[in-house]
Amino acid sequence: MEVIYPGSFDPITNGHLDIIDRCAKKFDKVIVSILNNTSKKTLFTVEERKELLEKCLEKYDNVEVDTFSGLLIDYAKEKNVTTMVRGLRAVSDFEYEMQMALVNRKLYDEIETLFMVSSGDYAYLSSSIVREISLFDGDVSCLVPEVVEKALKEKIKGGRKNQ
Repeated sequence: MEVIYPGSFDPITNGHLDIIDRCAKKFDKVIVSILNNTSKKTLFTVEERKELLEKCLEKYDNVEVDTFSGLLIDYAKEKNVTTMVRGLRAVSDFEYEMQMALVNRKLYDEIETLFMVSSGDYAYLSSSIVREISLFDGDVSCLVPEVVEKALKEKIKGGRKNQ
């Protein structure tokens, strides 16, 4: 069975990696799909996020990194995948994700959304928290892979030079 694990991954965190690792053990193929939302301001470009994800996931034979724009259901149809995985950290995530799952199902009745509860170690973790801590020179080494920590420091340092 193939699944899509979509997200913005700006940046990828250890929580994302935990979900991907667990999916890679359960499914034949996992397509980690980075949303390229041009109306959303991101810290990393979609190309940079793809490169970081590929570096973090190179040990997996059954995980592919891809990007998409537009509706997730259109992307799923294009990939011929009818199952997506979404991570849940808290009740507030569930409310939003359930609404999205129902809308997706209304638009494409073959799509199924599987919810995977975050490990307790990562229930508090989000990309926005990582970006915020990084912007104030905080230590994110326990929140992201080393390659991401390095990329964050370079990106933020470069941004400060341009101010």
